[in-house]
Amino acid sequence: MNPKSLVTGGAGFIGAHVVNELISMGHQVWVLDDLSGGFMENVNPKAKFIKGSVTDHQLIEEIFVENKFDYVYHLAAYAAEGLSHFIKRFNYENNLIGSINLINESVKNNVKCFVFTSSIAVYGAASPPMKETTVPIPEDPYGIAKLAVEQDLKTTHEMFGLDYIIFRPHNVYGEYQNMGDKYRNVVGIFMNQLLQNKPLTVFGDGMQTRAFSYIGDVAPHIAKSVHIPAAINQTFNIGADTEFTVKELAETVMEAMNLKSELNFLPPRNEVVHAYANHDKAKEIFNIKSTTSLRDGLFKMADWAKEAGSRKSKKFDNIEIMKNLPSVWLED
Repeated sequence: MNPKSLVTGGAGFIGAHVVNELISMGHQVWVLDDLSGGFMENVNPKAKFIKGSVTDHQLIEEIFVENKFDYVYHLAAYAAEGLSHFIKRFNYENNLIGSINLINESVKNNVKCFVFTSSIAVYGAASPPMKETTVPIPEDPYGIAKLAVEQDLKTTHEMFGLDYIIFRPHNVYGEYQNMGDKYRNVVGIFMNQLLQNKPLTVFGDGMQTRAFSYIGDVAPHIAKSVHIPAAINQTFNIGADTEFTVKELAETVMEAMNLKSELNFLPPRNEVVHAYANHDKAKEIFNIKSTTSLRDGLFKMADWAKEAGSRKSKKFDNIEIMKNLPSVWLED
């Protein structure tokens, strides 16, 4: 029998790539997505699609009972770190409570392994490169929610025996990224702005550093992890090793898109200045020999972005706290 896997957020960016990998591996795949940030055209036609939210615990109960999944890949989240300060309730309902709904049903229905996509946001302002042994001290509600789910998975394993694997990816970019989300995914934002002949918006001086990770270096390892015994009940940083400034990223994106624009420097926002991770553990367990260079990855994404075309940025309608909200996020 082919394994039966549920992928939450499977119409979204990373989730859609994980679905494709699982189907190529012979898994039967169900996708659960509310299409708030994903798109039907991202969903592999060989997957069974269920429109719904992880916050709907009755729906979650029903689909677990009906389908008896072997594996759960939980990628559904609203991953806007900076915005999470201003949408606390929404953040915790979707990113924490929604995750708990899935963990509960995984225990009750004897799921073999729960794969959770966390984030290096759990480390906060720890000195880079962050290691899995670095004490996590998140600095925003998004990172707090991710860390809480990680901790719940560990206690759930101890209490009920549910196996898990936790991935902490960072700054992932590539094909299927939602370029119309102005609150997150700087690579997609830059490409979308170039396609619309707009200046590239940069918070602060643009000297913040990140290691930007191509999707092809992340999704396959997430998909295959359940079949690697040494990965079970472990936590992994995963992504690119080489850090770049946001200004360097902007220049390379313009080169990849073959389009030029000005940089529009905005007031700095409350964010971690330098964030990149050590990947020695993932390299050993998943036998990772090399990763895609930023330039090569951006050129691959640019080909897709130019064909897909620009997307109109949607305004987040349910801001809970307006105080200190960056003015650019108030614009239509």
